[in-house]
Amino acid sequence: MAHQHHHHDHSHAHGHAGHSHAPDRFEFAFAVGVALNTAFVVAELVFGYAANSLALISDAVHNFSDVISLLLAWAAGWLARKQPTEQHTYGYRRASILAALVNAGLLLVAVGGIAVEAINRIAEPAAVAGMTVVVVAALGIVVNGATALLFMRGRHGDLNIRGAFLHMAADAAVSLGVVVAAIVIMLTGWQWVDPAISLGIAAIVLASGWGLARDSVNLALDGVPKGIELSGVRDYLGGLEGITEVHDLHIWAMSTNETALTAHLVRPGGYDDSFLHGVCEQLSHRFHIQHATLQIEAGSDVCRLAPAEVV
Repeated sequence: MAHQHHHHDHSHAHGHAGHSHAPDRFEFAFAVGVALNTAFVVAELVFGYAANSLALISDAVHNFSDVISLLLAWAAGWLARKQPTEQHTYGYRRASILAALVNAGLLLVAVGGIAVEAINRIAEPAAVAGMTVVVVAALGIVVNGATALLFMRGRHGDLNIRGAFLHMAADAAVSLGVVVAAIVIMLTGWQWVDPAISLGIAAIVLASGWGLARDSVNLALDGVPKGIELSGVRDYLGGLEGITEVHDLHIWAMSTNETALTAHLVRPGGYDDSFLHGVCEQLSHRFHIQHATLQIEAGSDVCRLAPAEVV
């Protein structure tokens, strides 16, 4: 819905297009994912120590970080649905960005611990109970694969949901690698394969964690969200009927699945409600910008925010 305010010679229009809190549609997925992965972490730790398998233990550490990740994303989704207050006028939507940032940090810390232990184990290989590793890791393929499927349909619309999907899908692939390593050890006796797989796990976690860190830091710094081109939005606004200038254009993330925009549009011929409603609707439809605030100026006075170097 669009609202207009008059302030001196300027008009402001606010567009709100169907807010979508992705985690709200994934309550079941989060609950099942947390329960399955917590049980699996316990199983991996118990059997990993029993089998003397660093690959299982390191994967358990990674899976535990995924449990924390799911809990953080779940909590952030709950906070994002809380109503705005006089102190937090946008509500708590940005909690989802903070959750993604913390999750990325947890992944990167886990990488360091896994890599150090793997390097130590390569220097001093230890015997591994291969069949135990095969059975537990095979269970991991099922658990992580099933959890990934729960988040598959939402992976394109929310950074936290995408993170959950990527983590679970990567874990399923890692578990497959552990199975292969254990079979190789049983057939050849090459104990170094176990820590080598651990290094592979670290590399996979680093890749997924780095991408999540890059995207979440960008959103935390009010960067233009991935998938939106500022130049494309500027060209669209500048090409609107009667618009002679676009300035003070800003696009940033209100949450991991909501984008906001503010802009000043110079339109000497004035405006009407249909123009404002149409622009807000198109910004949502074309660019997935759900919260647009537009200021219409007649151009009779030079706006102090017009210069490009002024923010």
